[in-house]
Amino acid sequence: MEFLLILALFLVLMFIGAPIGTSLGVSAVATIMYFDLGAEMLGVNFASGIASFPLLAIPFFVLAGVILQRAGIAAHIANFFELLVGRATGGLSIVAVLTCMFWGAMSGSGPATTAAVGMILLTPMLNNGYDKAFSGATIANASDLSIIIPPSIAFIIYGNITSVSVSALFVAGIIPGLLTGVATMLVAWYISYRRGYRGLVCRGCMSDLLKALRQSFWALMAPVVILGGIYTGIFTPTEAAVVAVFYSLFVAVLIYRSIGWRDLVEILVESAVTSSVIMFIVAFAGIFTWAASVTGVIDTLAELIIKVSPNAVVMIVLVNILLFALGMILDAISISYLLMPILIPVLSAFHVDPVFYGVIFISALAIGQATPPVGVNLFTAANLVGCEVDEIAKEAIPYVAMDFVVLIIISLIPALSLFLPEWAGLYTP
Repeated sequence: MEFLLILALFLVLMFIGAPIGTSLGVSAVATIMYFDLGAEMLGVNFASGIASFPLLAIPFFVLAGVILQRAGIAAHIANFFELLVGRATGGLSIVAVLTCMFWGAMSGSGPATTAAVGMILLTPMLNNGYDKAFSGATIANASDLSIIIPPSIAFIIYGNITSVSVSALFVAGIIPGLLTGVATMLVAWYISYRRGYRGLVCRGCMSDLLKALRQSFWALMAPVVILGGIYTGIFTPTEAAVVAVFYSLFVAVLIYRSIGWRDLVEILVESAVTSSVIMFIVAFAGIFTWAASVTGVIDTLAELIIKVSPNAVVMIVLVNILLFALGMILDAISISYLLMPILIPVLSAFHVDPVFYGVIFISALAIGQATPPVGVNLFTAANLVGCEVDEIAKEAIPYVAMDFVVLIIISLIPALSLFLPEWAGLYTP
């Protein structure tokens, strides 16, 4: 009975449009109170759910991303790539993907990357004859890379749930992230070639390119500083998040001088709101997970998956399909807290490496950010470009298809995920 109540309440609340955090919290608390499963544990679980050292990285990475966004640093990155590859066929679409890759490595958020890059590149793309829906779909799908290429909030959440090294996860995401980025550029180039989207008129020379490189140098160095420190063991991911904040302030205030100290109040407020939304979900998801465990939901579903899947490959394929479906209606953080407690015993039963699967899991979730009806990147892009989400969703189909191809490759070749963390000494399978 407890099993049915918690699931029914959660689904009903989701169906009537309640926020995901509210749906998780209300269904869990109601079940615990009604069946007297231990109300005194509510406060303990609420506090322990967010009192985690790795989770401290989330508000700091959010703050660093907001600082860099307000400083307008994405424009310097886009200008450099525009001079570098803008003259190629579909040059601006390739510039958009490259800019999203580097910006995502600093923000760790798909919607934030879509907004930052979209405000800079959508107008030039439209002025150069690119279709509105295609332009929005390109940026929305390239922004998926934000949660694959480290530092990634999604990897922090996954590591916290599974007790896997976040440092290893960050490094494991580099090769799959770059592979996905290259695949996205190939799709952008091919569509541009078929539709006749030409490159920019020859502009600038080597001196202009070097000048743009100097102007964007400090922005391009941000992921190098953050990941380099983690890679060499100088600091942990949480410490890296603090370093990212100070580096962002240094670049924004002293190098580019694009924000003043008075702007920090607005930056702190925006960061606090974004972080609060994330931590609200995390806190109530922890209570939901505990209630689901006590009522037997997790064990029952885990046993069901093990019985249905004859081997690890089939299990991974089935879960990827489930992740794709859930990604259409839920955000990555919520899906992580809903599914990973169920999947942990499943991965153990099939002897699937947790770091390897972490990359697969997050890559599958990334696809959902650009698939309707709740693809947050699509809505952000549609709002910026001024067209319907359905139009952008149609243009996103080739990108989503390519993302699935890359996901299959990543799933079949564990070395793509495990080589770097093993080589760096951050992880031993």
